[in-house]
Amino acid sequence: MGVVTQQWAKAAMIRAVRTAAQTALSMLTVGQAFSSIHWGSILSVSAVAGIGSVLTSLAGLPEVKGGTDADITDGN
Repeated sequence: MGVVTQQWAKAAMIRAVRTAAQTALSMLTVGQAFSSIHWGSILSVSAVAGIGSVLTSLAGLPEVKGGTDADITDGN
């Protein structure tokens, strides 16, 4: 795995974790009792959001050499 690929993977994972956390937070209702929260649904939807974020990152990330998928190569 090349340096650029490692940079891309790190940036994509950071974005995916942030997206999943934001999604989970958005699903919590203010004033809802802790015991009535359906954690399975929150985890499921957050996981799908994280996966979607990684797939979106395949189009490119501005943090990695200009951000286009053409920039994400090992040179092989």
